[in-house]
Amino acid sequence: MQQLIDIGVNLTDKQFDNDRKEVIERGIENGVVQMILTGASLKSSKQALEIAKNYPNTLFSTAGIHPHDAKTFTNHTMNELEKLAQHDEVIAIGECGLDFNRMFSPQDIQEKCFEAHLELARKLSMPLFLHERDAHERFCEIFAGFRDLAEKSVVHCFTGNVEQVKKYVSMGFYIGVTGWICDERRGQDLQNAVKFIPLDRLLIETDAPYLLPRNMENKPKNRRNEPAFLPHIVNEIAKYMGVEPEVVAKSATENTRKLFKLPEV
Repeated sequence: MQQLIDIGVNLTDKQFDNDRKEVIERGIENGVVQMILTGASLKSSKQALEIAKNYPNTLFSTAGIHPHDAKTFTNHTMNELEKLAQHDEVIAIGECGLDFNRMFSPQDIQEKCFEAHLELARKLSMPLFLHERDAHERFCEIFAGFRDLAEKSVVHCFTGNVEQVKKYVSMGFYIGVTGWICDERRGQDLQNAVKFIPLDRLLIETDAPYLLPRNMENKPKNRRNEPAFLPHIVNEIAKYMGVEPEVVAKSATENTRKLFKLPEV
């Protein structure tokens, strides 16, 4: 079985409180040999690190503040994130970025928080785990001042169109693809866009517990996504890219280890 790495697992989510260990084990049984746990607030970043410490060389984490929570951002929280980033398990700054879809934090605060993360990643020479929804143009404008960071960054859970993916690829970003591609209602733009992601810029993820693949047979009754379902997403990506699933798996795994400097297992 080809090794897979899930670059985006929200394992601190309360939906996993009762069976977190089993979820990890099921992922490993299905070929997901490493997972990166998403830090989306100071609290969840600390929690993700603590979980990752229990699974050396298998689980890793990120440290950041999601744009939804940008209103909680202060100089103190950024200092705390910098301390977290000193741990070997923390391999990227983020989840950070812009989300103009639901505007849980004001735009100006989101932008200040985003730029603070970019400055921190530059200071620490670390990769970035990025979020962008309905904010493509402003996202690119802000990143224009940080172009040196693009080649060490992944636009996680990309759901945009052909034009947007071409722009991101031209800037040097890695692109993270989720089970959104399995959605016949909302995923059509992504199904077309993946054709324009070079294999050497592709990363794969579940974004569990969110985005359970809609076209998966025998869906769990709890409607919860988990790393064990990553092989299904790989098959869908391969179908729309016009390559074999093994090619997607091998490329994404090599890219992930290169970007985040993960050990081979």
